[in-house]
Amino acid sequence: METKLINFIDLFAGASGMSEGFINAGFNPIAHIEMNQEACLTIKTRAAYHYLKSKNKLESYYTYIKGEISREEFYKNIPPEILDSVVNVEIDDNSIKDIFKKLNLQKQNIDLIIGGPPCQAYSLLGRHQENIENDPRNKLYIQYGRFLKEFSPKAFVFENVPGLLSANKGKHFKNLKAYFRKLGYEVYHEKLNASDYGVVQARKRIIIIGWKKENDFGFPDFEKLEIKHTVNDAFKDLPKLKPGEGYKYINYKEKKNSYLEKFNLRNGIDFVTQHVSRRHNERDLAIYKTAIHKWNNEQIRIKYPDLPEELKTHKNESSFIDRFKVVNGTGVSHTVVAHIAKDGHHYIHPDEEQCRSISVREAARLQSFPDDFYFEGSRSAAFKQIGNAVPPLMAYAIAKKIKELL
Repeated sequence: METKLINFIDLFAGASGMSEGFINAGFNPIAHIEMNQEACLTIKTRAAYHYLKSKNKLESYYTYIKGEISREEFYKNIPPEILDSVVNVEIDDNSIKDIFKKLNLQKQNIDLIIGGPPCQAYSLLGRHQENIENDPRNKLYIQYGRFLKEFSPKAFVFENVPGLLSANKGKHFKNLKAYFRKLGYEVYHEKLNASDYGVVQARKRIIIIGWKKENDFGFPDFEKLEIKHTVNDAFKDLPKLKPGEGYKYINYKEKKNSYLEKFNLRNGIDFVTQHVSRRHNERDLAIYKTAIHKWNNEQIRIKYPDLPEELKTHKNESSFIDRFKVVNGTGVSHTVVAHIAKDGHHYIHPDEEQCRSISVREAARLQSFPDDFYFEGSRSAAFKQIGNAVPPLMAYAIAKKIKELL
């Protein structure tokens, strides 16, 4: 019996980490909408990958991510409608009608809408409480709702940071739920931790599920994994790097372990791309070495006031004192955020021999992106896209259950 395609639109798509999980669960993307140009190029390149994979013609993709052909040359192999399904635009009052026109051909065929509007306003809640209602990003759920109204999908999945629940003393979230209910959806939410779904990262996120009232399944019971893997499991096969060292692509240093095999992070290629690290000055390297030693031997997080005087650069010893943080090799990482694009101090590699911040590929693995997922743009742009993303393995766990219910 032929299986019906379940079509979806991804709003505020970022680098398409959430979409990746849904595609791997068998959903069909109709469109991705994202305002950041480099992220849009990443989505286009990934859409090209999925198209070529379906045709069993991935050789040109591998040639491209190795840097042997240009992006322009690579895109010539891809049907225009695949690339054009990625819409590079900011969703606001001025653009939304044009977006609807562009997507009108598929209007009757949208089963699901996914996405998570930018969440910086909620993440920084502690420092900007007084401005929370004046930040235009807080009203992006209304734009999200306009897509629900226009395309009337059977369900939606909305992802955001836990700070969403407490914004403006809870009033903001109350308004959000009331708005979605007014549009004809029963709305449920839970706080999920990505580490329960194969991601080697303690990343807590609010997942809001909406169902059309005639198909109300409540909040689904997503299957958690009993066996927990570690950061060292995720990093083990990657070649060692010195600070500032990196490779466009390089062979793995050893065979894949059970973690990489089980979750398909090393998915069919014998090389890894974007294993590139930052340069660090001598002072930072000295701090890193101290921080790694303290963490690995005593499980102590070094604080700025604890540093030797010769390593301190300022006299403020009361705020941001945990600026230097080692990733926990024997457990799961702390949350990867977009600030990793600014500096690597909060994401120091646990191997004292390497003594550096993590590479682009290591950050991608902490977020559970497969190794053949290629991030467009500069190293900083790649870090930012990774930090902002929904981990694909977490999205996959959600998608599997949503598909079953739909």
